Amino acid sequence: MNTFIMIIIGYLLGSIPFGVIYAKMFGLGDIRKKGSRSTGATNVMRHGGLSVALLTVISDMLKAIFAVLLGFYVGGPVVGMLAGAAAVVGHNFPVWLGFRGGKGFASTLGVLMAINPILFVISGLIWIIMVVAFGYSSLAGIVILCLLPVFGLFMGFYGFVVMLLLALLGLWQHRENIQRLADGKESKIEWKWKK
Repeated sequence: MNTFIMIIIGYLLGSIPFGVIYAKMFGLGDIRKKGSRSTGATNVMRHGGLSVALLTVISDMLKAIFAVLLGFYVGGPVVGMLAGAAAVVGHNFPVWLGFRGGKGFASTLGVLMAINPILFVISGLIWIIMVVAFGYSSLAGIVILCLLPVFGLFMGFYGFVVMLLLALLGLWQHRENIQRLADGKESKIEWKWKK
């Protein structure tokens, strides 16, 4: 019963649409009607700048971290992992927004950080290197997603399963980015503090 309850709580935490909230707070309007129509940080940055995007990233990570830690406190490591995974699902498919949210990358990193901070730091360094080298936020994220199952090998059986599922979900959410990268039509990241 505790596991089921924590999965529901994790989902509800993850479904808090910080990208939408901050976009409205900073006068950007409804971010769901702009650009990629995603509620995630990349779309927020394209229209609101790096400052609002950073706030969105941090909040999206924190809600997943909190879900993992709460699940861990209530039912142990496995429940924590499941609650964190549920938070990512909530971010991607929030009940409040007709199940249309973001792509879950920041929340996935939040789960990784809560479970294994060292692997999170490694992921962050890889992301930075990829963005600096190639200029594509999506490409850097896709590389990290592909590495998640490898990271999961250091987390035991359940950790591996959760990381594999999050990787598959993340890659599915990025399928349009993958296609645009293949076609040479993906937009590069724009480093502007404010728009």
